[in-house]
Amino acid sequence: MTQSLDHYVAEWKRVGRRGPESLVRMREDALHRFLSRGFPSTSEEEWRFTSVAPIAQRAFVLSGSPVTDATALNVAALRLPGAAAELVFVNGFYAESLSRLGALPAGVRVANVAPTPSDRPIGLLDRPGNPFVALNTAFVDEVAYIELAPGAVVEQPIHVVFIAEEADGHATMAHPRVLITLGANTQASVIETYAGPAAAGYFTNAVSEIALAENAVLNHYKLQYEGRDAYHIATTHVRAERSATCTSSSVNLGGSLVRNDLIAVLNGEGVECTLNGLYCADAQRLIDNHTTIDHAQPHCGSREIYKGILADRARGVFNGRIIVRPDAQKTDAKQTNRALLLSEDAQINTTPQLEIFANDVKCTHGAAVGQLDEDALFYLRSRGLSETDARHLLVHAFAADVLNHMPLEAIRASVEHRLQRELVGALASAA
Repeated sequence: MTQSLDHYVAEWKRVGRRGPESLVRMREDALHRFLSRGFPSTSEEEWRFTSVAPIAQRAFVLSGSPVTDATALNVAALRLPGAAAELVFVNGFYAESLSRLGALPAGVRVANVAPTPSDRPIGLLDRPGNPFVALNTAFVDEVAYIELAPGAVVEQPIHVVFIAEEADGHATMAHPRVLITLGANTQASVIETYAGPAAAGYFTNAVSEIALAENAVLNHYKLQYEGRDAYHIATTHVRAERSATCTSSSVNLGGSLVRNDLIAVLNGEGVECTLNGLYCADAQRLIDNHTTIDHAQPHCGSREIYKGILADRARGVFNGRIIVRPDAQKTDAKQTNRALLLSEDAQINTTPQLEIFANDVKCTHGAAVGQLDEDALFYLRSRGLSETDARHLLVHAFAADVLNHMPLEAIRASVEHRLQRELVGALASAA
């Protein structure tokens, strides 16, 4: 992979030196961390089911493509009616003409900002073990910044859209960065949407940092609708303080190679954390979800449910880790992972992990993998449904458990509509 790393050095020399000296130094330090670490390999435990060779072997370039009428149409299909604000980024660069920043409640700031390491927690995730975060920092140029001052409440959701566009036939890459800080006694809903052309092999490497102060309430959604030939790597880090509440819904319906790392640190007593996940893949696509819920303080609760639907030769990976620290007594954690295989060749690797260092806790986990129930199929067909309709109804019922946990009706309806389109192809190939 040496040649690929050399390409990133050359690309950094082309674009990485722009901006103030402090930003250039931050990027350069991150580049050195990435080069010293390199791309992960399947010989590493955390990556043994997911090879990133398709990413490492291609030479991606940064491209600030001009906004076109086609871009505007693509963004229009992703807009969220009634959003309090929408920030739009094209190939990782802010598109002011497509963004909508209306009047926001007092104490609420939504903006595109330059990364400034001195006064914002950029770099929260820059640890040696995560090369993709270091790569993101090496190329970071703009940040989607959402801040709520103490006591602020925004009732309508805030929407951040990252869309990829082809650029002169080159394989493009983008390194989106999202920073969300909620002060004490605040409340907000934030949606991140990622999308791009159906048949382009581009690379999205996203990082989201979320900091919740005391009693903050956040509903966070990550909707991944990338093209079927795209590569999507994402890291989300949540740090919640006393009595904060965080609900995260992750939906993955696109991408050829997808890896999501979600880390939630429950850093104060009384934190409540909920992680919901739904993914669907066919052909030879791979979707890998790694989650960590770190119970660092006592009296915290977490609930996690991830469901996957796999057809053809698609592969899924789920690694769910719950950590209970020595002082985190009275922890209440429950994790559930289920996968539905629609073909004999589909495959899921699931690894639930409990690391418990306290004795007064209640922690459970469960994993189930299976195919459609033949008795249920027979029952539905005996009631007059065709085999296709019966299979579709059962698969939809399987996914509904996650869909029904999404508080925002508009998001739930949008995800359900896209899922139905994915299932048409998946069920046809599985018939």
